[in-house]
Amino acid sequence: MNKIGKIYAIGVGPGAGDLMTLRSLRLMQSLDVIAVPEKTQGQADSFAWAIARQELDLADMKGEPLYLWFPMSRDPAITVPAWEQAADALVAKLQAGKDVGFITEGDPSVFSTWAYLQEELAERLPELDVEVVPAVSSITAVPAATTIPLADGEERFCVVPATYGIAMLPTLIEEFDTIILIKAGRMVQPLIEMLEPMGLLHCATYVSHASGANQQVYTDLRQVPDEHRYFAMVQLSIRRRKGVLRRGQS
Repeated sequence: MNKIGKIYAIGVGPGAGDLMTLRSLRLMQSLDVIAVPEKTQGQADSFAWAIARQELDLADMKGEPLYLWFPMSRDPAITVPAWEQAADALVAKLQAGKDVGFITEGDPSVFSTWAYLQEELAERLPELDVEVVPAVSSITAVPAATTIPLADGEERFCVVPATYGIAMLPTLIEEFDTIILIKAGRMVQPLIEMLEPMGLLHCATYVSHASGANQQVYTDLRQVPDEHRYFAMVQLSIRRRKGVLRRGQS
């Protein structure tokens, strides 16, 4: 019986290839299999793979990519069978003694497809050896793009999905100095409608494709184009924008 292989969850960063860590790059070059999540089945349209390929030469790889479909849907009837199929493919490789790297944009521990697989694989292969390889996250790439620090001293920040985090904004604004709203592409207009009456619209900065060649930054949400964009986030820097006082000041 073959020894079960090891699986690595490898973050490739937010978009710029040269933000990948040396560890990530070396692992992708040396592992038997590189598992690549794709959005459209059979189309190899993986953002994580596009990031990796900026620095990774296929000729330098020991193994081959294994494409796994993770549909962009909230319907469990669609997503659950796809996740199970992805787990089936990985288990087959691991049981054959192959060492596998599962790549993901950003960091594997932050809003990543890896979370779905990790739970499924743990149930199927309790003895599986897992290593998570951290990476630069969009949570730090966005403030790098805006040049507005997340926090210092006793300041606090939080990260929430814009799709439901917007409902919590009045409370979060009282509790945190900086709020990062992820997946904000479709939520720009609702954010404008909420922040403008509060006098906080000038505190919001919109960033799409942080660190990538197509990065765009808007300091006025009203100027963000209407078309929906993936990989869009809003940094709401309540205490750092000119004219907004820090908590406790008068």
